Amino acid sequence: MSAPRKRGRRGGANKGGPPANRKADGGGRRPDGGNERNRRPPRAAKGLGGDQIEGRHAVRELLLAGNRRVREVWVIEELDDAPILEDIEELCHELRIPHKVVTRRRFSTEALTESHQGVLARAEPVPSTELDVLATRPGAFLLVLDGVTDPGNLGAILRTAECAGVTGVVVPKHRAVHLTPTVTKTAAGAIEHLPMALVGGIPTALRMLNQLGVRTIGLDAGGEESLFELPLEADQPVALVLGAEGDGLSRLVRERVDHLANIPLGGRLNSLNVAMAGAVACFEVVRRRTAVSDVPPSA
Repeated sequence: MSAPRKRGRRGGANKGGPPANRKADGGGRRPDGGNERNRRPPRAAKGLGGDQIEGRHAVRELLLAGNRRVREVWVIEELDDAPILEDIEELCHELRIPHKVVTRRRFSTEALTESHQGVLARAEPVPSTELDVLATRPGAFLLVLDGVTDPGNLGAILRTAECAGVTGVVVPKHRAVHLTPTVTKTAAGAIEHLPMALVGGIPTALRMLNQLGVRTIGLDAGGEESLFELPLEADQPVALVLGAEGDGLSRLVRERVDHLANIPLGGRLNSLNVAMAGAVACFEVVRRRTAVSDVPPSA
């Protein structure tokens, strides 16, 4: 059997183209196994971010979605051939996006994660959507994040949310992680399909959601209701609220949600990672909504 072919240098740019029943724990190793580097001074946070995308699936989804302008794509030379790399190159050609094949050393000076898979892209930042726009969409299913700070957790939450059919995500401007390269890598392209609102404060955002008729459900260790027993109407706009790693929901957020619900735990461990708790909650909402919509009307 012949050895796998290598991707050679292309000659530069190709211009052809607690939240658990008890307490959610955000600690531990990041889901993507990598840490963001500090090779250059961090830029002041502006908006949601998402202007540097790392990872093969994230970059391909960026190109396929076509929701924002892509300035350039970098690929390490001599990578083993793979269909996804061919897809990325062909998409760059079709979309007339510079496709640069560079040395591993040159690439490493620009990459900000350890798990970049030899591919990165630079694009316009992800735009913020107004909260009232998210809240008034038909069948609104929102995810509100009250101070999630770990990039791996946020990326995993966003990937789950997109797969569950969440129609919008709400994040605060301060004391929370936004769309860093680690988030975009872990989310694997979900950020291209999830409208996001950047708000000044979660308590104020919850007040607006309540005024707009969105039912808000906070996941909290001390919640007296089980998430599995909450009545949910198929067409009722709903927002799940997840708290920060370790600390859970803030006091004001606890006071302003319509329901404080727990996720019953049956094992010996007393916590779920916030991303895992978010996954359970998102798909429980999907299950309950589907079950209600499938009930035939009474005679």
